[in-house]
Amino acid sequence: MSELTQSADDDPVVEPDSGAGSAILRVFGRQLKRFRLRAGLERREFGDRLGYSVSTIAAYEQGRRVPPPEAIDQADELLDAGGVLKEMKEEVARTQFPAFFRDAARLEGEAVELHVYDTHVVNGLLQTEEYARAVFTMRRPLLSEETIDERVQARLMRQGIFSRQPLPTISFVIEESVLTRPLGGADVMRGQLEQLLLCGRRRNVEIQVMPNKRDEHAGLAGPFTLIETVEGRRIVYVEAYKHSRLYVERSSVRELEEQYGLLRAQALTPRESLALIEKLLGER
Repeated sequence: MSELTQSADDDPVVEPDSGAGSAILRVFGRQLKRFRLRAGLERREFGDRLGYSVSTIAAYEQGRRVPPPEAIDQADELLDAGGVLKEMKEEVARTQFPAFFRDAARLEGEAVELHVYDTHVVNGLLQTEEYARAVFTMRRPLLSEETIDERVQARLMRQGIFSRQPLPTISFVIEESVLTRPLGGADVMRGQLEQLLLCGRRRNVEIQVMPNKRDEHAGLAGPFTLIETVEGRRIVYVEAYKHSRLYVERSSVRELEEQYGLLRAQALTPRESLALIEKLLGER
């Protein structure tokens, strides 16, 4: 997995050997330079208009730094690129994710249905900024502060799926132990429980809690995510240490669909689950 660092200008910098992510940035950089030259602008003049230094513009054009979405929008309009740069914005943004998650992030962002089972932490789609930062800070081997900042922002960016049109159907089954484990401290967990309540009240989202006292449990093999694409393809993402992967073969997908159906039947109903979260919040 490639490592991401940041420069003093706070835009993520990608090492030259970062694989597919770096290749996307190089392609974007060549397009940016082509449109800049066509517009007859020197790097300094172009940077002044965008509000960036010459070195930052050079880093964008050379594929060494990840430009923020707003910079891409501004550049496309300033250079009269006709939307070419804007069309690459999502792919450029995905280079901020760890390499093993990029394909899953793309499918997640385009999904018409998403069904998630979590066992250790609140799912990234539901995390507050503070909770996400606590999770990345606890990771071992230690991540740099720059990498933590970049990963947190990438995680928050994923949450745009909740308001995407048309609205996707999203459900979560979360172990009760996740809700009672105060990662980051009491204040962080209080904010996280409030976030769960807000998300669980969305029309297109259902959150269910699997009680600790259940004597039957269909998900003992661990967490997973079921994804349905707009084309009707059903895919499973399973994240595990050094072996995270996507499963597309129907037999594997069917097995986890069956597990998820049983998990939802064994868990508290969405209404009962929100009531439990409110109760836990009141105890803090």
